[in-house]
Amino acid sequence: MMPMEPEFCYGNGSCLRTVYPVAVRVTLYLTLGSAVVLTVLGNLFVIVAISHFKQLHTPTNYLTLSLAMSDFLLGILVMFPGMLQSVETCWYFGDMFCKLFTSSDVLLCTASILNLSFISIDRYYAVCHPLLYPHKITDNTAFIMILVTWCVSAVVGFGMIFLKLNILGIEELYYNNVACEGRCILLQSGVSITVSSIIAFYIPGVIMLGIYLKIYVVAQRQVRTTGLQNTSSSKVDKHQRKATKTLAIIMGVFLSFWAPFFICNIIDPFIGYSVPPALFDTLVWLGYLNSTINPLVYAFFYSWFRKALQIIVSGAIFWSDMSDTKLFAE
Repeated sequence: MMPMEPEFCYGNGSCLRTVYPVAVRVTLYLTLGSAVVLTVLGNLFVIVAISHFKQLHTPTNYLTLSLAMSDFLLGILVMFPGMLQSVETCWYFGDMFCKLFTSSDVLLCTASILNLSFISIDRYYAVCHPLLYPHKITDNTAFIMILVTWCVSAVVGFGMIFLKLNILGIEELYYNNVACEGRCILLQSGVSITVSSIIAFYIPGVIMLGIYLKIYVVAQRQVRTTGLQNTSSSKVDKHQRKATKTLAIIMGVFLSFWAPFFICNIIDPFIGYSVPPALFDTLVWLGYLNSTINPLVYAFFYSWFRKALQIIVSGAIFWSDMSDTKLFAE
């Protein structure tokens, strides 16, 4: 039996292409495509709900809106073209769009963890210093946090890729052994991946875990102090604790889904880039699925999101007075 001829993305000299059986391709498209659709629609509902309903116009929800926006853009700009590359095993969109794709990937991942970092600070003041909270965390404060998040993320994402800082010191390895027509991957040197991972994931992750641990200790103390009092103050505390619990779960999901990738990624340069590409691709998609999960967490824990979703889906959102709808008792 004659051996099969290798397939290339653009003919001889371009990247080798892996051709999956039809059944595998269909399964991958259905699975990954469903994740893309759920990510885009789920986060779009969060964006519309917080933007439209005036009761949701709070500093915490503005930060949640920014997080949903990063997840929404990830679904469109990263997950969709990433799905095509994962299934077809070739990149058909050119070098410039490859740079935009990888830059957006880094930008939106960084934006997610910075959004979560600022949300943890918001929750810290809400639970640990409730009297200072209205003065410390205002709408303007939230807008400044959001501005810092997106500016820093843009500098990290686009600066690293377009200035080629990611391959600084390994240019020969990249151009001789990795780069070819039909491939779009983010290769980083040991220094680049260590610095970027520590700044964009490990340090914020440790800080967030520390803040939420502090919040948990203070919240438990408040529960013991408040007891079963049915005062308006205790109701506010209960509402704040529930919001904190929900956002802590979102943070935990983010760290859990992205940690395997970042652990594998930071090790790879020091073991001769020997991590199998299929494993890398799987871990990247595990991280992407975090953006799919977030709206499901809102739907499960937030009654206001379920009510807002019902109004949006039914079309009642287009009625002139719906923006003043009370989605929860204050």
